[in-house]
Amino acid sequence: MKRIMLMLVVLSTASIGLTSCNREEAPPEERLRPVRYVLVSDDTLVRDRNFPGVSKSSRESRLSFKVAGTITNVPVQIGQRLSAGDLIVQLDAASYSLQRQQAQATLVESQANERNAIANYDRTKGLYANENASLNDLDQARAQAEAVRAQVASASKALEIARLNESYTRLAADDECSIASIDAEVNENVSAGQQVIAVSCGDEFEVTLDLSESVIGSVGEDTPVSITFGAIADTIFTGRVSEIAVASAGNQAVFPVVIKIIEEHSALRSGLAADVTFQFDTSTQGNGIVVPIAAIMRSPAGTYVFIAAHDKDDQALVTRRAVTLGELSQSGVEILDGLVVGDRVITAGLSVIREGQRVLIP
Repeated sequence: MKRIMLMLVVLSTASIGLTSCNREEAPPEERLRPVRYVLVSDDTLVRDRNFPGVSKSSRESRLSFKVAGTITNVPVQIGQRLSAGDLIVQLDAASYSLQRQQAQATLVESQANERNAIANYDRTKGLYANENASLNDLDQARAQAEAVRAQVASASKALEIARLNESYTRLAADDECSIASIDAEVNENVSAGQQVIAVSCGDEFEVTLDLSESVIGSVGEDTPVSITFGAIADTIFTGRVSEIAVASAGNQAVFPVVIKIIEEHSALRSGLAADVTFQFDTSTQGNGIVVPIAAIMRSPAGTYVFIAAHDKDDQALVTRRAVTLGELSQSGVEILDGLVVGDRVITAGLSVIREGQRVLIP
């Protein structure tokens, strides 16, 4: 009986040992971690660059007088809407009115002299025909008539100039406009050509900005442009490059560019600070792939990213890829070398993965 019990204990112990060995030899179930990634596609070959600018009316004029004088009336205010013909600024026209009257009197005197000279020439021709006047008398009469005729023409032009100068004392709107600024006051003496008023005409607006020499070569009339204004919330305007300078402004290495705003908006006006975004196609300028900065890893050997190489179903194998970095922008960091279209660049879960690990991809 004791021998049977001993054999049962031995068999039980052996069975437990075999079960324990089987458990130790069973491979543990692999737990796959999910990761997020961005797919390198043709869309990543477009890079956004932002630049500050200022809005202005596409028809903005700085008005001045063609004659000098003293301002007597400024019947407008900043922001006021004007119709064609509305008075903007008036100069004292007294002196120009006197000049017009003097020129008109001179013309009347010249016309009287012309009539006398012509009558004298006609009489002299008759006397010469009857041989009662010499050829010298005829030549003198004809010369006198021609001289007086020239004086009449000169006096007529002088009267025309005097009338123009008198009309130049009145500065009026030639179209529907708004007053942008007033740069002179009543009783102020202004010279010809001195700015006194700035007006914005029409409902079309544009944005002016300066671009550096490193960027200006990438801008063309077909470059996609979007514009936002801090003063106009939640609105994105479409822009079109309308003017590109061929020479730098002043002594600075910047080139003026004008962007026409396609849409109309009641809140648009001159002087608004604008944020202009250009979408540059970097496929013609090297690799030009842009990825989120969170995807970039660093080591003593250099910078690299993790690539999720598709293996089967929803699984991928993690590989490490060295990359060369370019410029940093709001869209991410530019990759000059190391990536190609079709790569899956892991952007989340980087701290818990390693090269050669199998992961889940959505």
